[in-house]
Amino acid sequence: MTSLLNADDYRASAKRYLPKGLFEYIDRGTEAELALSDIRRSLDVIKFRPSVLQGHLACDMTATFLGKRHATPLIIAPTALAGLVSYDGEVKLARAASRLGMPFCVSTQSVTSIDDIRKGAPDADLWLQLYVWKNRDLTWGLLGRAKRSGVSTLVVTADTPLSPKRDYNQRNGFSVPFVPSVRASWDVLTHPRWLCSVMLRYLIHTGMPGYAHYPDACRTSIASQAITEDVEIDSAISWEDIAEIKNRWPGKMVIKGVLSVKDALKAEALGMDGIVVSAHGGRNFDVAPAPADVLPDIVKALGGRMTVMADSGVRRGSDALKYLALGSQAVMIGRLPLYGLASGGEQGACNALSMLIEEMHSNLVFAGARNIEAFSAEAIL
Repeated sequence: MTSLLNADDYRASAKRYLPKGLFEYIDRGTEAELALSDIRRSLDVIKFRPSVLQGHLACDMTATFLGKRHATPLIIAPTALAGLVSYDGEVKLARAASRLGMPFCVSTQSVTSIDDIRKGAPDADLWLQLYVWKNRDLTWGLLGRAKRSGVSTLVVTADTPLSPKRDYNQRNGFSVPFVPSVRASWDVLTHPRWLCSVMLRYLIHTGMPGYAHYPDACRTSIASQAITEDVEIDSAISWEDIAEIKNRWPGKMVIKGVLSVKDALKAEALGMDGIVVSAHGGRNFDVAPAPADVLPDIVKALGGRMTVMADSGVRRGSDALKYLALGSQAVMIGRLPLYGLASGGEQGACNALSMLIEEMHSNLVFAGARNIEAFSAEAIL
Protein backbone atom coordinates (compact mmCIF):
# COMPACT_ATOMS: atom_id res chain seq x y z
CA MET A 1 0.00 0.00 0.00
CA THR A 2 3.03 2.30 0.03
CA SER A 3 2.23 3.28 -3.57
CA LEU A 4 -1.22 4.61 -2.60
CA LEU A 5 -0.62 8.31 -2.11
CA ASN A 6 -4.01 9.94 -2.64
CA ALA A 7 -7.72 9.22 -2.96
CA ASP A 8 -7.42 8.49 -6.67
CA ASP A 9 -4.81 5.82 -5.95
CA TYR A 10 -7.05 4.16 -3.36
CA ARG A 11 -10.00 4.35 -5.74
CA ALA A 12 -8.01 2.74 -8.57
CA SER A 13 -6.84 -0.03 -6.24
CA ALA A 14 -10.41 -0.70 -5.10
CA LYS A 15 -11.60 -0.76 -8.71
CA ARG A 16 -9.07 -3.48 -9.58
CA TYR A 17 -9.97 -5.59 -6.55
CA LEU A 18 -13.76 -5.40 -6.42
CA PRO A 19 -16.24 -6.84 -8.92
CA LYS A 20 -17.46 -4.09 -11.23
CA GLY A 21 -21.02 -4.29 -9.91
CA LEU A 22 -19.95 -3.78 -6.31
CA PHE A 23 -17.40 -1.08 -7.15
CA GLU A 24 -19.84 0.98 -9.19
CA TYR A 25 -22.51 0.59 -6.50
CA ILE A 26 -20.07 2.30 -4.13
CA ASP A 27 -18.49 4.74 -6.54
CA ARG A 28 -21.20 6.13 -8.80
CA GLY A 29 -24.24 8.38 -8.48
CA THR A 30 -27.78 8.32 -9.82
CA GLU A 31 -29.56 9.06 -13.11
CA ALA A 32 -27.32 11.36 -15.22
CA GLU A 33 -24.89 11.76 -12.28
CA LEU A 34 -25.24 15.53 -12.37
CA ALA A 35 -25.09 15.70 -8.58
CA LEU A 36 -21.64 14.09 -8.54
CA SER A 37 -20.17 16.76 -10.79
CA ASP A 38 -22.07 19.53 -9.02
CA ILE A 39 -20.72 18.47 -5.63
CA ARG A 40 -17.21 18.45 -7.08
CA ARG A 41 -17.69 21.89 -8.61
CA SER A 42 -19.03 23.35 -5.38
CA LEU A 43 -15.90 22.28 -3.51
CA ASP A 44 -13.37 23.07 -6.22
CA VAL A 45 -14.39 26.74 -6.48
CA ILE A 46 -13.61 27.38 -2.81
CA LYS A 47 -10.12 28.78 -2.20
CA PHE A 48 -8.36 29.44 1.10
CA ARG A 49 -6.59 32.63 2.08
CA PRO A 50 -2.93 31.86 2.94
CA SER A 51 -1.53 33.37 6.12
CA VAL A 52 2.27 33.41 6.27
CA LEU A 53 4.89 33.70 9.04
CA GLN A 54 2.66 32.28 11.74
CA GLY A 55 5.59 30.63 13.52
CA HIS A 56 4.16 27.13 13.92
CA LEU A 57 4.12 23.80 12.12
CA ALA A 58 1.79 21.92 14.42
CA CYS A 59 -1.99 22.25 14.52
CA ASP A 60 -4.50 20.98 17.04
CA MET A 61 -6.74 18.61 15.06
CA THR A 62 -9.25 17.95 17.86
CA ALA A 63 -12.84 19.06 17.51
CA THR A 64 -15.97 19.19 19.66
CA PHE A 65 -19.30 18.09 18.22
CA LEU A 66 -22.46 16.69 19.78
CA GLY A 67 -21.06 17.74 23.13
CA LYS A 68 -17.99 15.51 23.01
CA ARG A 69 -14.32 16.13 22.26
CA HIS A 70 -12.91 14.04 19.40
CA ALA A 71 -9.40 13.53 18.04
CA THR A 72 -10.50 14.77 14.61
CA PRO A 73 -13.62 16.37 13.10
CA LEU A 74 -14.14 13.28 10.92
CA ILE A 75 -16.74 10.50 11.13
CA ILE A 76 -16.88 7.34 9.03
CA ALA A 77 -20.24 7.62 7.29
CA PRO A 78 -22.76 4.76 7.17
CA THR A 79 -22.53 2.72 3.97
CA ALA A 80 -24.69 -0.28 3.11
CA LEU A 81 -22.98 -3.62 2.53
CA ALA A 82 -19.53 -2.44 3.65
CA GLY A 83 -18.99 -6.01 4.78
CA LEU A 84 -18.90 -7.11 1.14
CA VAL A 85 -15.92 -4.86 0.43
CA SER A 86 -13.75 -6.84 2.84
CA TYR A 87 -14.50 -9.87 4.99
CA ASP A 88 -15.87 -8.59 8.31
CA GLY A 89 -15.59 -5.13 6.78
CA GLU A 90 -17.77 -3.26 9.27
CA VAL A 91 -15.72 -4.54 12.20
CA LYS A 92 -12.54 -3.48 10.41
CA LEU A 93 -13.94 0.00 9.83
CA ALA A 94 -14.94 0.25 13.49
CA ARG A 95 -11.43 -0.70 14.58
CA ALA A 96 -9.83 1.76 12.15
CA ALA A 97 -12.09 4.52 13.45
CA SER A 98 -11.23 3.63 17.04
CA ARG A 99 -7.50 3.77 16.28
CA LEU A 100 -7.90 7.28 14.86
CA GLY A 101 -10.26 8.56 17.53
CA MET A 102 -13.29 9.12 15.33
CA PRO A 103 -16.85 7.72 15.45
CA PHE A 104 -18.01 4.99 13.09
CA CYS A 105 -21.64 5.11 11.97
CA VAL A 106 -22.98 1.61 11.28
CA SER A 107 -25.57 1.22 8.54
CA THR A 108 -28.92 -0.45 9.13
CA GLN A 109 -28.03 -2.40 5.97
CA SER A 110 -24.72 -3.73 7.25
CA VAL A 111 -23.50 -7.28 6.77
CA THR A 112 -22.44 -7.52 10.43
CA SER A 113 -24.84 -6.62 13.23
CA ILE A 114 -24.27 -3.82 15.70
CA ASP A 115 -23.93 -6.43 18.45
CA ASP A 116 -21.13 -8.28 16.67
CA ILE A 117 -19.41 -5.06 15.64
CA ARG A 118 -19.32 -4.07 19.30
CA LYS A 119 -17.77 -7.43 20.18
CA GLY A 120 -15.13 -7.02 17.48
CA ALA A 121 -14.39 -3.37 18.30
CA PRO A 122 -15.11 -2.93 22.02
CA ASP A 123 -13.56 0.54 22.26
CA ALA A 124 -15.16 2.07 19.17
CA ASP A 125 -17.46 5.08 19.38
CA LEU A 126 -20.36 3.50 17.52
CA TRP A 127 -23.24 5.41 15.95
CA LEU A 128 -26.16 3.73 14.17
CA GLN A 129 -27.77 4.94 10.97
CA LEU A 130 -31.47 4.12 10.96
CA TYR A 131 -33.78 3.28 8.10
CA VAL A 132 -37.28 2.99 9.54
CA TRP A 133 -38.93 -0.34 8.72
CA LYS A 134 -42.62 -0.71 7.95
CA ASN A 135 -42.99 -2.84 11.07
CA ARG A 136 -42.43 -0.28 13.79
CA ASP A 137 -42.13 -2.88 16.56
CA LEU A 138 -39.16 -4.41 14.76
CA THR A 139 -37.68 -0.93 14.34
CA TRP A 140 -38.00 -0.31 18.09
CA GLY A 141 -36.32 -3.67 18.65
CA LEU A 142 -33.33 -2.52 16.61
CA LEU A 143 -33.12 0.63 18.73
CA GLY A 144 -33.01 -1.58 21.81
CA ARG A 145 -30.14 -3.63 20.37
CA ALA A 146 -28.29 -0.43 19.56
CA LYS A 147 -28.74 0.88 23.09
CA ARG A 148 -27.49 -2.40 24.60
CA SER A 149 -24.47 -2.28 22.28
CA GLY A 150 -23.45 1.11 23.62
CA VAL A 151 -24.39 3.18 20.57
CA SER A 152 -24.00 6.85 21.48
CA THR A 153 -25.76 8.49 18.53
CA LEU A 154 -28.67 7.60 16.26
CA VAL A 155 -28.53 8.98 12.72
CA VAL A 156 -31.87 8.86 10.89
CA THR A 157 -31.48 8.99 7.11
CA ALA A 158 -34.27 11.22 5.81
CA ASP A 159 -33.39 11.64 2.14
CA THR A 160 -34.33 8.22 0.73
CA PRO A 161 -38.11 8.13 0.28
CA LEU A 162 -37.66 5.91 -2.79
CA SER A 163 -35.02 3.60 -4.19
CA PRO A 164 -32.99 5.83 -6.55
CA LYS A 165 -32.63 5.09 -10.25
CA ARG A 166 -29.18 3.69 -10.92
CA ASP A 167 -29.00 2.34 -14.46
CA TYR A 168 -25.52 0.92 -14.01
CA ASN A 169 -26.71 -1.42 -11.25
CA GLN A 170 -29.17 -2.95 -13.70
CA ARG A 171 -26.55 -3.26 -16.43
CA ASN A 172 -24.08 -4.83 -14.02
CA GLY A 173 -26.65 -7.21 -12.57
CA PHE A 174 -26.00 -5.82 -9.09
CA SER A 175 -29.04 -5.86 -6.86
CA VAL A 176 -30.28 -7.02 -3.48
CA PRO A 177 -31.67 -9.59 -3.73
CA PHE A 178 -28.90 -10.70 -6.07
CA VAL A 179 -30.24 -12.14 -9.30
CA PRO A 180 -27.79 -14.59 -10.90
CA SER A 181 -26.87 -13.84 -14.49
CA VAL A 182 -24.06 -14.63 -16.90
CA ARG A 183 -22.81 -11.01 -16.69
CA ALA A 184 -22.82 -10.89 -12.87
CA SER A 185 -21.29 -14.35 -12.51
CA TRP A 186 -18.49 -13.50 -14.93
CA ASP A 187 -17.88 -10.27 -13.04
CA VAL A 188 -17.33 -12.23 -9.81
CA LEU A 189 -15.23 -14.97 -11.42
CA THR A 190 -12.89 -12.44 -13.04
CA HIS A 191 -12.10 -10.96 -9.60
CA PRO A 192 -10.66 -14.07 -7.91
CA ARG A 193 -8.90 -12.20 -5.09
CA TRP A 194 -12.21 -10.75 -3.90
CA LEU A 195 -14.04 -14.03 -4.51
CA CYS A 196 -11.59 -16.02 -2.39
CA SER A 197 -10.85 -13.51 0.35
CA VAL A 198 -14.38 -12.22 0.88
CA MET A 199 -17.25 -14.25 -0.55
CA LEU A 200 -15.80 -17.73 -0.08
CA ARG A 201 -14.82 -16.89 3.51
CA TYR A 202 -18.41 -15.93 4.25
CA LEU A 203 -19.71 -19.07 2.59
CA ILE A 204 -17.33 -21.23 4.62
CA HIS A 205 -17.83 -19.54 8.00
CA THR A 206 -21.32 -18.03 8.12
CA GLY A 207 -23.03 -18.76 4.80
CA MET A 208 -24.23 -16.29 2.20
CA PRO A 209 -24.10 -12.77 3.72
CA GLY A 210 -27.18 -10.62 4.12
CA TYR A 211 -28.53 -7.70 6.11
CA ALA A 212 -27.55 -8.66 9.64
CA HIS A 213 -29.95 -6.31 11.44
CA TYR A 214 -33.02 -8.05 10.14
CA PRO A 215 -34.70 -10.05 12.93
CA ASP A 216 -34.18 -13.81 12.68
CA ALA A 217 -37.67 -14.39 11.32
CA CYS A 218 -37.05 -11.92 8.49
CA ARG A 219 -33.38 -12.52 7.79
CA THR A 220 -32.46 -13.48 4.25
CA SER A 221 -29.23 -13.62 2.29
CA ILE A 222 -28.33 -11.22 -0.49
CA ALA A 223 -29.30 -14.01 -2.90
CA SER A 224 -32.80 -14.44 -1.51
CA GLN A 225 -35.59 -13.56 -3.92
CA ALA A 226 -37.92 -12.10 -1.31
CA ILE A 227 -37.63 -9.51 1.44
CA THR A 228 -40.28 -9.64 4.14
CA GLU A 229 -42.56 -6.61 4.01
CA ASP A 230 -41.99 -6.02 7.74
CA VAL A 231 -38.41 -4.93 7.10
CA GLU A 232 -38.97 -2.95 3.93
CA ILE A 233 -37.90 0.68 4.31
CA ASP A 234 -40.95 2.81 5.03
CA SER A 235 -41.13 5.42 2.27
CA ALA A 236 -43.83 7.36 4.09
CA ILE A 237 -41.76 8.31 7.15
CA SER A 238 -42.70 11.77 8.42
CA TRP A 239 -41.70 14.34 11.03
CA GLU A 240 -44.25 12.70 13.33
CA ASP A 241 -42.22 9.49 13.09
CA ILE A 242 -39.07 11.45 13.94
CA ALA A 243 -40.79 12.74 17.09
CA GLU A 244 -41.74 9.17 18.01
CA ILE A 245 -38.17 7.95 17.54
CA LYS A 246 -36.90 10.86 19.61
CA ASN A 247 -39.17 9.83 22.47
CA ARG A 248 -37.85 6.28 22.33
CA TRP A 249 -34.12 6.96 21.87
CA PRO A 250 -32.14 7.88 25.01
CA GLY A 251 -28.95 9.11 23.32
CA LYS A 252 -28.03 11.77 20.80
CA MET A 253 -30.16 11.93 17.65
CA VAL A 254 -29.25 13.35 14.25
CA ILE A 255 -31.17 13.83 10.99
CA LYS A 256 -29.09 13.09 7.88
CA GLY A 257 -29.99 14.47 4.46
CA VAL A 258 -31.01 18.04 5.30
CA LEU A 259 -30.48 20.53 2.46
CA SER A 260 -32.80 23.42 3.34
CA VAL A 261 -33.14 25.99 6.10
CA LYS A 262 -36.80 25.01 6.54
CA ASP A 263 -35.96 21.38 7.28
CA ALA A 264 -33.04 22.36 9.53
CA LEU A 265 -35.32 24.55 11.64
CA LYS A 266 -37.92 21.76 11.80
CA ALA A 267 -35.25 19.39 13.10
CA GLU A 268 -34.29 21.94 15.72
CA ALA A 269 -37.92 22.42 16.78
CA LEU A 270 -38.26 18.68 17.36
CA GLY A 271 -35.23 18.68 19.65
CA MET A 272 -32.69 17.01 17.42
CA ASP A 273 -29.10 17.19 18.63
CA GLY A 274 -27.72 17.67 15.14
CA ILE A 275 -28.19 17.43 11.40
CA VAL A 276 -26.03 16.29 8.51
CA VAL A 277 -26.18 18.60 5.51
CA SER A 278 -25.86 15.89 2.90
CA ALA A 279 -26.64 15.07 -0.72
CA HIS A 280 -26.11 11.36 -0.02
CA GLY A 281 -22.87 11.54 -1.96
CA GLY A 282 -24.79 12.34 -5.15
CA ARG A 283 -26.36 8.87 -5.05
CA ASN A 284 -30.05 9.68 -4.54
CA PHE A 285 -31.52 12.93 -5.94
CA ASP A 286 -29.64 14.00 -9.04
CA VAL A 287 -30.90 17.60 -9.06
CA ALA A 288 -30.46 18.30 -5.36
CA PRO A 289 -28.25 21.26 -4.40
CA ALA A 290 -24.66 20.60 -3.39
CA PRO A 291 -24.16 20.73 0.40
CA ALA A 292 -21.45 23.40 0.12
CA ASP A 293 -23.91 25.70 -1.65
CA VAL A 294 -26.57 25.57 1.08
CA LEU A 295 -24.48 24.96 4.21
CA PRO A 296 -23.73 28.63 5.07
CA ASP A 297 -27.42 29.62 5.09
CA ILE A 298 -28.34 26.62 7.24
CA VAL A 299 -25.54 27.36 9.72
CA LYS A 300 -26.60 31.00 9.92
CA ALA A 301 -30.27 30.14 10.49
CA LEU A 302 -29.44 27.73 13.33
CA GLY A 303 -27.12 30.21 15.00
CA GLY A 304 -25.04 27.61 16.83
CA ARG A 305 -28.02 26.10 18.63
CA MET A 306 -27.38 22.58 17.37
CA THR A 307 -24.55 20.57 15.85
CA VAL A 308 -24.24 20.87 12.08
CA MET A 309 -22.28 18.25 10.16
CA ALA A 310 -21.80 17.79 6.43
CA ASP A 311 -20.80 15.19 3.88
CA SER A 312 -20.63 14.35 0.16
CA GLY A 313 -17.69 14.36 -2.23
CA VAL A 314 -14.74 14.53 0.17
CA ARG A 315 -11.63 13.26 -1.62
CA ARG A 316 -8.92 15.49 -0.14
CA GLY A 317 -8.22 16.94 3.27
CA SER A 318 -8.90 20.36 1.80
CA ASP A 319 -12.45 19.22 0.91
CA ALA A 320 -13.16 18.39 4.55
CA LEU A 321 -11.71 21.74 5.63
CA LYS A 322 -13.97 23.55 3.16
CA TYR A 323 -17.05 22.12 4.86
CA LEU A 324 -15.59 23.13 8.22
CA ALA A 325 -14.85 26.65 6.99
CA LEU A 326 -18.46 26.93 5.79
CA GLY A 327 -19.68 26.24 9.32
CA SER A 328 -19.86 22.47 9.70
CA GLN A 329 -18.52 21.16 13.02
CA ALA A 330 -17.71 17.70 11.67
CA VAL A 331 -17.53 15.92 8.32
CA MET A 332 -18.70 12.41 7.39
CA ILE A 333 -16.50 10.45 5.00
CA GLY A 334 -18.12 7.68 2.95
CA ARG A 335 -16.35 6.37 -0.13
CA LEU A 336 -12.70 6.89 0.87
CA PRO A 337 -12.74 4.47 3.85
CA LEU A 338 -14.32 1.86 1.56
CA TYR A 339 -11.58 2.36 -1.04
CA GLY A 340 -9.04 1.88 1.74
CA LEU A 341 -10.89 -1.17 3.06
CA ALA A 342 -10.81 -2.77 -0.40
CA SER A 343 -7.12 -1.91 -0.79
CA GLY A 344 -5.88 -3.30 2.50
CA GLY A 345 -8.56 -4.21 5.01
CA GLU A 346 -8.45 -2.49 8.39
CA GLN A 347 -4.97 -1.10 7.80
CA GLY A 348 -5.97 0.16 4.37
CA ALA A 349 -8.96 2.03 5.81
CA CYS A 350 -6.76 3.44 8.57
CA ASN A 351 -4.12 4.52 6.04
CA ALA A 352 -6.65 6.24 3.78
CA LEU A 353 -8.15 8.18 6.67
CA SER A 354 -4.71 9.02 8.10
CA MET A 355 -3.77 10.40 4.69
CA LEU A 356 -6.87 12.61 4.78
CA ILE A 357 -5.99 13.87 8.26
CA GLU A 358 -2.42 14.63 7.18
CA GLU A 359 -3.73 16.60 4.19
CA MET A 360 -6.02 18.54 6.50
CA HIS A 361 -3.07 19.33 8.77
CA SER A 362 -0.87 20.58 5.94
CA ASN A 363 -3.66 22.80 4.59
CA LEU A 364 -4.20 24.26 8.05
CA VAL A 365 -0.50 25.11 8.26
CA PHE A 366 -0.54 26.83 4.86
CA ALA A 367 -3.66 28.75 5.90
CA GLY A 368 -1.95 29.81 9.14
CA ALA A 369 -4.52 28.23 11.46
CA ARG A 370 -3.33 26.74 14.76
CA ASN A 371 -6.40 24.55 15.26
CA ILE A 372 -9.58 23.27 13.63
CA GLU A 373 -11.86 25.58 15.56
CA ALA A 374 -9.99 28.68 14.37
CA PHE A 375 -10.61 27.69 10.79
CA SER A 376 -13.74 29.58 9.85
CA ALA A 377 -15.32 31.36 6.92
CA GLU A 378 -12.61 34.01 7.27
CA ALA A 379 -10.21 31.51 5.71
CA ILE A 380 -12.19 31.51 2.47
CA LEU A 381 -11.21 33.96 -0.24
